[in-house]
Amino acid sequence: MRQSINPQMQLGEVDISAVTFNPKSRDDIPRLLRGLQHIYVNPELRQQVFDVLETMIPSSRNNGRPGMSLWNILVFGVLRLVTNCDYDRLQELANEHGSLRKMLGHGPYCTHTYHIQTLQDNISLFTPEILDQVNLLVVAAGHELVKKKEESLCGRADSFVVKTDIHFPTDISLLSDACRKVVEFANALAQQYQLAGWQQHEYLKKQNRKHYNTARNLKHSTTNCEIRKSQRQHDIEMAHLEYIKYSLRIIHKAEDTLLEVTNLHAAEPKLEDLNYYIAHGKHQVQLIYRRVIQQEVIPHCEKVFSIFEPHTEWVSKGKAGVPVELGLRVCVLQDQFGFTLHHLVMEKQTDDQVTVPIAEGAKKRFPALNQVSYDKGFWSPTNLEQLDDILELPVLPKKGKLSAKDKERECAPEFIRAKRKHSAVESDINALESNGLDKCPDKGLDAFKRYVALAVVAGNLKRLGTLLLERDRQ
Repeated sequence: MRQSINPQMQLGEVDISAVTFNPKSRDDIPRLLRGLQHIYVNPELRQQVFDVLETMIPSSRNNGRPGMSLWNILVFGVLRLVTNCDYDRLQELANEHGSLRKMLGHGPYCTHTYHIQTLQDNISLFTPEILDQVNLLVVAAGHELVKKKEESLCGRADSFVVKTDIHFPTDISLLSDACRKVVEFANALAQQYQLAGWQQHEYLKKQNRKHYNTARNLKHSTTNCEIRKSQRQHDIEMAHLEYIKYSLRIIHKAEDTLLEVTNLHAAEPKLEDLNYYIAHGKHQVQLIYRRVIQQEVIPHCEKVFSIFEPHTEWVSKGKAGVPVELGLRVCVLQDQFGFTLHHLVMEKQTDDQVTVPIAEGAKKRFPALNQVSYDKGFWSPTNLEQLDDILELPVLPKKGKLSAKDKERECAPEFIRAKRKHSAVESDINALESNGLDKCPDKGLDAFKRYVALAVVAGNLKRLGTLLLERDRQ
């Protein structure tokens, strides 16, 4: 039995519209809750939001056991991102924070508590498409407060990297991860089907780790003596060969178990996981042999940066002090009021490939948008031609030497004015990063996209609440 919100008030419960917040508070939580309260106290807006959320789980009042209300799921989802917390802290806030529990519809005599797994399962029900629709409603509510009727929207777009939760990848460390998971899954299958051969699974993992540490700790000699250099190189090659040999022993042993279980039960779900890690182990063995023994430079396209987060990319944006970032690029487009109108998760894409899509998506959602500014990384002649058809004023600086026509375009007062304001997008991105978009702790590409979409909604709700608290303070 899933409801949008429980209509029956409990003893001592305060109506959500009557919850008060300190207008001078500089904490994130009151700002977010004030934005959520604005949605709740406007019946038309609240119904629109609930209609979107019900596409996630159709509400039913006639059968099944009570589930978490859709309103509570929305509150917990955005609260996790605004506070940039894990589920342990979210559980503590849900059970102990007074104002939050009032916003959830719990009175002082309510003893209902939330469990971590309940929070995880319900927040994972969101999809990027549903969150995008909620975001449209939140931004529209914000524009009603600050935007004049005939005023046009001026956007600014830029990309940044949202890191994935992985360790720094090397081929030998990825092989160690693959062998560890191979042993764990093979042992689980052996115990389930009573197969022999994996009684010493802990010993196998320790020995494989020992070979990995030996190979990792050997450094190339910096001496001028060629004999010592050649001896150290020989030691490194032998250590890597021993590591490869022991890893292949584990992999071949797991393949035998895989074959036995396949003959017994072809539909076992764990077989896919075991096969996945075996394939990754073999791939890393080949890379290590080619790099260390054959002295080959491995092409970038053949490298894997995480076996647990295979969508992770190696991003070098040329930032001072940050030579490389491991994650995925995200492009955001924000307006002059600080609301994020649209975002794109860039899978194996560069900035110039999303210049037009990010503007098209924002224009489709907000027809009043007539200007978008970019930096030079988004430039291409084709992009400028297509943006001219979409926007009244595309602020797209050209790379390299300017022609007379380009000089005339970039020296226009409107272009210069918009270009000077473009740097404000960096503070907007920093605000999103403080709201959880510095690193994504969720696993999988779908969870990554959901996490980014939730962060955008949470950031817009926080911005809405900030405007309302400023108005309350005045």
